Amino acid sequence: MSTSPTTPTSGADLVTRLLDLWSRPLPPDDTAALAGFGELYTDPVEVNGTSVSLADMLVRARAIQGAFSGLERVVLEQVEAPGKVVVAFRLVGTHTGPLPTALGVVPATGGAVDLRVIDVLTLTDGRISRIVMAGDELGNLVRLGAVALADAT
Repeated sequence: MSTSPTTPTSGADLVTRLLDLWSRPLPPDDTAALAGFGELYTDPVEVNGTSVSLADMLVRARAIQGAFSGLERVVLEQVEAPGKVVVAFRLVGTHTGPLPTALGVVPATGGAVDLRVIDVLTLTDGRISRIVMAGDELGNLVRLGAVALADAT
């Protein structure tokens, strides 16, 4: 897919647009939704060492948006360096749909979601070409009651 990059004016602008893309409803039309991803990401983009197409990024975003409602985001910290933006943030909302996880799909619980994430973004020509991401999936699954930690006593 050939897309004309829209270069963000600053790291703060990039982060705002990135979080909007993942937390606000996407256009129902895949072509329009993919255009939004093409403005921010290269195709493919490397995510934690794996090459991921924009189409696969869209599938991931739709899964997140299908699993959670009322998502609010809180930027905790942001650092910029040449060609890099690092952002630590929280996504807070309600678990209202099936959630794909490393442990399998978790059915909707109606529970509170508080995802804590750190993204290290590498930029190429103003778009995200590489992401190193760490998220507290286990803490979220414990909060939702999907897994229980063993009692240490």
